[in-house]
Amino acid sequence: MSDPKVVTHEEWLAARLELLEKEKELTRHRDAVNTARRELPMVEITKDYVFEGPHGEARLLDMFDGRGQLLIHHVMFGPDDDAACPSCSFFEDNVGHLSHLHARDTSLVAVSRAPLPKLEKYKERMGWHTPWYSSYGSDFNYDFHVSFDASIRPVEWNYLNYQQLVQKDPSWENWCGEEQGVSAFLRQGDRVFHTYSCYSRGDDLLNGTYNWLDLTARGRQEGWEKPPGRGSGGIMEWLRRHDEYDPAVIGGAGNSG
Repeated sequence: MSDPKVVTHEEWLAARLELLEKEKELTRHRDAVNTARRELPMVEITKDYVFEGPHGEARLLDMFDGRGQLLIHHVMFGPDDDAACPSCSFFEDNVGHLSHLHARDTSLVAVSRAPLPKLEKYKERMGWHTPWYSSYGSDFNYDFHVSFDASIRPVEWNYLNYQQLVQKDPSWENWCGEEQGVSAFLRQGDRVFHTYSCYSRGDDLLNGTYNWLDLTARGRQEGWEKPPGRGSGGIMEWLRRHDEYDPAVIGGAGNSG
């Protein structure tokens, strides 16, 4: 990182007030987008998806746990994997105490295609409390475009079809596997409706660590950020599961140069 620009308090305050207006504008725009999200139409779920969960066989309705709303974190953990991907684990680490969601009549669960014993073993390792369900053997992940196999379902991700994905990034041409996402559902009696799904950076605000870092001078310290020089690479080049970091990296001593 280049040397910081040092100014007087009065000069800093003038710049800070200018930024404050931009922050207020962003807040107003985010409120407007949130309103548009709440006004989206919804699609009734009629397929009978079967999952395996903490209490045995479960349907989508069971995941609500009696509440009116349901959020699902689609975690990248395929049947042949031994652990969830570091990025999904990073996001799951940032889930807060579930009581606050429950107080607003909303449940949060994680869903992956790996068999339940693998999920439970990894959940215990990570110390998570989010209920986790296996969709192994179900169409659920394919229908919600977080698992990809063209022989099962046409490939689509972040609302782009296969041709658009390949045009944007040729590595999609032979891609087969898992991706991350978040989906929201509403319950009316025994009827379940899909109201929203997001992928890629659509779930950015859900990661508290990133949003704390956004308040700092160095930001997320990833190569795509501006102004340049704050860091290099992307998330997968620095990120580790929380029990895999080098103690020297996270210890603090000597890291502030």
